[in-house]
Amino acid sequence: MTIQESQKLVDKWIKEVGVRYFSELTNMAMLTEEVGEVARIIARRYGEQSEKESDKNKDLGEEMADVLFVLICLANQTGVDLQEALTKSLLKKTERDKERHQNNPKLKS
Repeated sequence: MTIQESQKLVDKWIKEVGVRYFSELTNMAMLTEEVGEVARIIARRYGEQSEKESDKNKDLGEEMADVLFVLICLANQTGVDLQEALTKSLLKKTERDKERHQNNPKLKS
């Protein structure tokens, strides 16, 4: 599925199941909340913090998908074509960082 197809699918779901989009501000707050859930899993599963028993069965992929869903909602609401935006972002990063990372001694194995 392409990003554009994902945007259309989310829009269809919102209109058929979700009734309507929440406001952009509400969705921004929801995005922050969902990113926090991803951060919690990463910090406890891969970081130094111990994982709580209640967090051990949480699915990282599902939480990442929740982040993506809300991000797509925001893109749809604000008229952003995420496919185009990602392509532009990768081009920008390639131009800006094409030698920087290769010459970074901190990244050498």
